[in-house]
Amino acid sequence: MTKAIERRGPAEGSLPSPGEMRRAFARRDASYDGVFFTGVKTTGVFCRPSCPARRPLARNVEYFPSVREALFAGFRACKRCRPLDTDGRPPDWVGRLLAEVESDPGRRLAARDLRERGIQPARARRWFLRHWGMTFHAYARARRLAQALGAIREGASLDDAALDHGFESLSGFRDAFARVLRGAPGRSRSADCIRLGWIRTPLGPMVAGATSAGICLLEFTDRRMLEAQLRSLDRRLGLPALPGASEHIERLRAALDEYFAGGRREFDLPLVAPGTPFQERVWQELRRIPYGETCSYGELARRIGRPKAIRAVARANGMNRMALLIPCHRVVETDGGLGGYGGGVWRKRRLIALEQDHLAPGQRQERSRGWSGRRRSRLRAEALQAR
Repeated sequence: MTKAIERRGPAEGSLPSPGEMRRAFARRDASYDGVFFTGVKTTGVFCRPSCPARRPLARNVEYFPSVREALFAGFRACKRCRPLDTDGRPPDWVGRLLAEVESDPGRRLAARDLRERGIQPARARRWFLRHWGMTFHAYARARRLAQALGAIREGASLDDAALDHGFESLSGFRDAFARVLRGAPGRSRSADCIRLGWIRTPLGPMVAGATSAGICLLEFTDRRMLEAQLRSLDRRLGLPALPGASEHIERLRAALDEYFAGGRREFDLPLVAPGTPFQERVWQELRRIPYGETCSYGELARRIGRPKAIRAVARANGMNRMALLIPCHRVVETDGGLGGYGGGVWRKRRLIALEQDHLAPGQRQERSRGWSGRRRSRLRAEALQAR
């Protein structure tokens, strides 16, 4: 094991400091291969730190703790350093397939077409099920329907929307629309669905979902419960999830940029957060925890009038579908320990450190008042580990 991996292994899901990664990337340090990956914004390619390709400008580089996060952020694998080539498979087939779908969502790619591109249909099915929660063909169909729905809302006729977006007949469009959108296309000018978009953040890519009423999902893409959260939304809202553009997601993307830069402390976006009455009560109380402050699970239970329901409060906290917007990262153990976090405890440390770093010294002191010295020391130590 190399010294770099001993210092911070990839299993942590975390990253070395930005300065350390810049220096390792600049000198092509192979000891950092597997510790982090670099994505180049101008080319859309991600690489190993040791890649022999010409170095881009620092402002055009993003860093990722894993191949999966780089792929979810929209980058494709480099053909020179082959960051996916650990098991002999072609390194960029997923990126090529996604790029082809996005360049022409109306085009149908059958199993025969995949084989002609050197991709086994079963392999594509497994990858999309694992990473997107749907098969490749379901994803491609969803893209066609999402674009057709947008065209209808902008005034296009049903015939034009169907034929312009890859449907061979109006009857086929109606059948597909009914299966996926649960309704007839003639009602789609007012029909709703959950639009999904991907947002890059300093802590890794996130998937966001929005209905016409507001944001209903914001999760880190590597969260294990992501597929379960999508199924929960399907049960609660009765709406399908389709990849596509949304004004709410664009506003969210800008707000997250401001938050991570320290310029935003509250989110004023409309939220759609259905749950059980108990869950909704917990989530409402979570939104009352001020920026830079933390609250214990026991205190949260007392605030909702259920002092003995600490475990139920913790479960409701874990079922929160909107990271950051409903700030479950601000809930800690009674003794000051961080406890769990769906996006990874390392992210919880970073978020607490980020918020406390952007508070004025007087505010930090005031909000620490009433904590035991042990609790303050432990929170500070754990937050500092993430820097």
